[in-house]
Amino acid sequence: MKSNIRTIATAALAALPLINAITPEGMLAAPRRGVAQANPSGDFAIYTSTNYSFEDHEATTVWQQLDLRSGAFSTWSADSNITEVVFVGPTNTSILYINSTNEAGDGGISLYTADATRLSSAKLAASLPAPFSGLKAVATKSGDIHFLVYTLAYPNGTAYNEELAETPASTARIYTDIYVRHWDTYLTPQRYAVFGGILKRGNGTYSLAGELTNYVTGKCNATCAESPVQPFGNSGDYDISPDGTQVLFLTKNIDLPLANFTSSQIYWVPFSGRVNDSIPINPIGTTPGAEGASSSPTFSKDGSKIAYFQMNGIYYESDRNIIYVANADPNNLDVKKVAGDWDRSPDVLAWSNDGNVLYVAAPDLGRERVFPVPVNAAADYKPKNITNEGVPAGMQVLANGQILISDSKIWSSRDIYTVNSEGNVTNVYFQANLVDEELAGLGPKDVSEFYFSSNSTEIDLQSWIIYPANFSADKKYPLAFLVHGGPQGGFYNSWSTRWNYKVWADQGYVVIAPNPTASSGWGQNLTDAVASHWGDYPYWDLVYAWDYVNESLPYVDTSRGISAGASFGGYMNNWFQGHEMGRRFKALVTHDGVTNTLADYATEELWFINHDEGGIFTSPNETSTYYRWNPILYYENWATPHFVVHNDLDYRLPVSEGIMLFNMLQVKGVPSKFLNFPDENHWVLNRENSRVWHREIFKWINYYSGLSNATSPY
Repeated sequence: MKSNIRTIATAALAALPLINAITPEGMLAAPRRGVAQANPSGDFAIYTSTNYSFEDHEATTVWQQLDLRSGAFSTWSADSNITEVVFVGPTNTSILYINSTNEAGDGGISLYTADATRLSSAKLAASLPAPFSGLKAVATKSGDIHFLVYTLAYPNGTAYNEELAETPASTARIYTDIYVRHWDTYLTPQRYAVFGGILKRGNGTYSLAGELTNYVTGKCNATCAESPVQPFGNSGDYDISPDGTQVLFLTKNIDLPLANFTSSQIYWVPFSGRVNDSIPINPIGTTPGAEGASSSPTFSKDGSKIAYFQMNGIYYESDRNIIYVANADPNNLDVKKVAGDWDRSPDVLAWSNDGNVLYVAAPDLGRERVFPVPVNAAADYKPKNITNEGVPAGMQVLANGQILISDSKIWSSRDIYTVNSEGNVTNVYFQANLVDEELAGLGPKDVSEFYFSSNSTEIDLQSWIIYPANFSADKKYPLAFLVHGGPQGGFYNSWSTRWNYKVWADQGYVVIAPNPTASSGWGQNLTDAVASHWGDYPYWDLVYAWDYVNESLPYVDTSRGISAGASFGGYMNNWFQGHEMGRRFKALVTHDGVTNTLADYATEELWFINHDEGGIFTSPNETSTYYRWNPILYYENWATPHFVVHNDLDYRLPVSEGIMLFNMLQVKGVPSKFLNFPDENHWVLNRENSRVWHREIFKWINYYSGLSNATSPY
């Protein structure tokens, strides 16, 4: 199989240059592939592939099929109305899928059953009157299908459909509690809820039996339950047992104010039950110390166990995830930690077929690696990784026990392969850089890394190096110094359509992407250390990273360097501007960063600010971190040309932060430019907007680094 895909890739690249610089347009238009989803027997997998045309200004999505026995690819369906597929039913090729429209054309969706090998056999099973998504489904002993979906719901529990909702006479919003808005949305009375339904089987067809059941809405105390948890929650926030009799769902802790705490809980409820029948499996006090955010509730394949992650910190969103396993019996949960002292924070899990092992993915040394962990692992157990490079978008344990991985790397937007429990790669089915014209020539040769010492920590810190096309160590290239957001998080060996290291490098830079204090994957102490230290520990780490490059990498021209970052990376570039580090660069770029830390309470998730600033906001003084790490304190030093991006729908860091930064730069006479998108949030997701984002930023930095012949950066 490995040789088969390489043969396909070689044929596809026969007419392409061996080395090809990737452009913003190429990266944005290139196929974006979903996670490979195998059928129960593991014979084949399907996934989506979406291309974009800048000529037609539209995206086109098709479904691809991968034969897991031969490695052959084919188009499974060109119907873009098929949005989700679940393998469920009497055979290994039986499916249930969501069609994004319904017969009424009223904003609802339809459910169809079919044989995956004969889509023409599709039969309508149900028409649902709201834009449900997040389909999960299992077949019961009777042959019926029990399924879960989610959508917004009114406070009375009925599904909300914007197309059918009445338009109020006034647009006024009135709030009496904090958490007015979140991410890019003002909170309304509607909340997300998980619904369950039954498709009754009869005469070879299925039909909806009765009404859908809302398991979530109406469970209230200090606040009301909502699942999935927003803004990024999805079907991973709930699960249905393999026999269809039990449901799990995740919600923020209803006993605590939403904006102040990260605490969340997982509820168990019988599929045949209602919201009042739900029982929390991990209420505060169940397990000593476990008070923080929970995630990934997942039934074992025999339905007898439940696995999930939970953090300890009740207002810390980047605390270490700890693995827990419980009995799927509300009367005897017996919750236990698994490898409780492991100094990594896993965020993806899958059960082995026999229920004895959990496969988890966790940030590790600049990658996200997969680790098998026995469910009875003692506290001091140290898992060993079975994958190395890349960051998984998804993984599935196949019928033969092998793990199907869909991941990405700095040089490839999607790789699909299988690995066994010992860490041996058994089949490499797909590598986007060997197939996609836009990615032609990209490979591991484009990337390396180094470790450097700093004065903030006893451990050495890591940084990625990304080389431009046709790189030669005998030449000199200007430096593009990137600072990651978070601040907890990191630069990993993964593909991005927002901050793509290789796209930056192929403008003609050597990209340096350090992982300073706050980064994840080098132990929790490094992640935690940034709290109350935004302006010193990570700053000095970045200074030392720059020093290492300047002293050790002769092919990097630091005298022509630029620096750029988003979110915390944007804050750090604002901090650079007022400090000596800012004078080391020809230009700076801030995307949606903090300018004035005294305005931090304009954000929505107060738990984050309270944690990272060392407490709630009080009258600022020189000992307060709200005051101490404020970039505007050093306004008198601002001098480096500065490009500012800030978007109107960014409620995490309001647009006023960017406008303030730009206004202050302009008044001081510092060359500056402001880019704003009224329809984007903390990220720029629209491809046409992203094209402008890249064009304008590259115009700016290429002028000041000397890469362009332009007479002006404007």
